[in-house]
Amino acid sequence: MLSVVIPVHNEEPSILPLYDSLTKVLESLGKPYEIIFVDDASTDRSFELLANLTETDPRLKVIRLRRNFGQTAALAAGFHEARGEIIVSMDGDLQHDPQDLPALVAKIEEGYDIASGWRKNRVDNALTRRLPSRIANWLMAKLSGVELHDFGTTFKAYRAEILRDINLYGELHRFIPALASFYGARIAEVPIRNIVRPRGS
Repeated sequence: MLSVVIPVHNEEPSILPLYDSLTKVLESLGKPYEIIFVDDASTDRSFELLANLTETDPRLKVIRLRRNFGQTAALAAGFHEARGEIIVSMDGDLQHDPQDLPALVAKIEEGYDIASGWRKNRVDNALTRRLPSRIANWLMAKLSGVELHDFGTTFKAYRAEILRDINLYGELHRFIPALASFYGARIAEVPIRNIVRPRGS
C-alpha cells in the first residue's frame, strides 16, 4: 500500500492537473494506493474541487484544517491518516513532477528508510533562492551529519514506521531525514526535476 500526502493552500489552478498526472503515474505502478490531500484552510475553491473528486475516486481522501497551521502541521495530519507501508509527500503546486515518484518508491523498496528528493538542477532565482538554500543545506548537513544536498524539498518517500517515531511541529518537516538519522534510518538521495511553478505564488 502506497500513500501520497499532499498539503495544499490556495492551489485551485493546480488541483485537477496534479490529480490527473498523479493518478496516471500511480496506476502505472500497479500497487494499491491512496492519495491524501490536506487542505490548510484554503480561501479559494481548492477544498470544493477536492471534495468533488472524492465523490468519484474512493482512493482519494481530503482533510480540512480549521485554520492555516502551515505545511508541517498539514503534513503531520496527512501522515497520521496514511495507511500505506510507504508514504510519499509532495507539494500541491505542480513544482514536483509525479513522474519522479516511482524512483523515490524504488529506493524504499531497495531497503532504504527515506528517499529524499534532490533538486539537482534548480531553476529558481540564483541570488534569492539558490544561494541561501545552498548555505542552509550545507549547515544542516554539517550539524546533522546527514549528507544531503537538499533538505528543503517536500518531495520524499518514507517507510511508514520511521514517521511514527517523529513528532512534527514548527517547520520540522524539512529536517525529517536529520531527525530520523538518530533512529538509525538509512537515507538515500534521488535527483528530481525542479519545475518552475506554472501559476500562483
